[in-house]
Amino acid sequence: MSDLERAARQALVTCLGLRPEETLLVLADTPLAELARQIARVATPLAREVVYLEYAPRQRNGEEPPAPVPTVMRLVDAVLAITSRSITHTKARREATAVGARVATMPGITEDMLVRTMNADYEAIAARTEHVAQLLTQAQVARVTTPKGTDITLPIAGIRAIASTGLIRQKGQWGNLPSGEAYLMPEEGKAQGVIVVDGALAGIGMLEEPVRVTVENGLVTNIEGGTQARDFAKQMAEAGPGARNVAELGVGTNPAARLTGRILEDEKVLGTVHIAFGNNVSMGGTVDVPFHVDGILLNPTLFLDGEPILVDGVPRF
Repeated sequence: MSDLERAARQALVTCLGLRPEETLLVLADTPLAELARQIARVATPLAREVVYLEYAPRQRNGEEPPAPVPTVMRLVDAVLAITSRSITHTKARREATAVGARVATMPGITEDMLVRTMNADYEAIAARTEHVAQLLTQAQVARVTTPKGTDITLPIAGIRAIASTGLIRQKGQWGNLPSGEAYLMPEEGKAQGVIVVDGALAGIGMLEEPVRVTVENGLVTNIEGGTQARDFAKQMAEAGPGARNVAELGVGTNPAARLTGRILEDEKVLGTVHIAFGNNVSMGGTVDVPFHVDGILLNPTLFLDGEPILVDGVPRF
């Protein structure tokens, strides 16, 4: 068995919990079709049926997949989405999990990433992630600072954090593979401060220079930096006013993940924090826009109600 086959089986059996009597839908878009077909071949003897659907790539993370994909997603037991743009925060995913489908999304996955990260101990990652999610859920206010100038306060009182453990075995569960993050939406309209994204931005990749984002009353009011900052600002403007919403605060919990410029892995790196903009409906919010872009902050200090759980990127959890 090759390293790829071993990693694919780990994703399908250990993480997604695929059973012999089930039907699996493997979703792909053109850029990742070859890898998706390889994984579908590994899945074939593990399920009753494996259905493969491929479509043209969307322009942005969070954009809906085309018909008939949402319909098929609701008719199967499990979905593995191997696409270049994320469908995690889409109506299609929400409707599929609402009727009991298990959905694992792998936006931007590469063979190297799959082999490396699926060898992690997902039981240990799950325990760590659940603990961090509990800490977030119990807190009233989060504050994030970084050496590059981030200082953002995010009220989070009464909001239940989500533990993306990588174990997607029960009806209606969903999450990324590889995984390892605890996250939640801040209270809408209340975040205040400055975010300096210095690691990576979803859809843009590794940053050549930091992107400085000013936030007032939960909305982005200004974006400064170089060419990548201008690209980010253009994407946000094109997606509409809702894209300016501060949508998510997340904490990476996967020690096997590393910064690569692919947000699927970047946001899982242990010792990092990410803040996302745009759609927050999947987290219980009201902002429904075809845009969800995460920014990775390096060497962060994260305070929950004044107590640090990360200090300069070193976990205290």
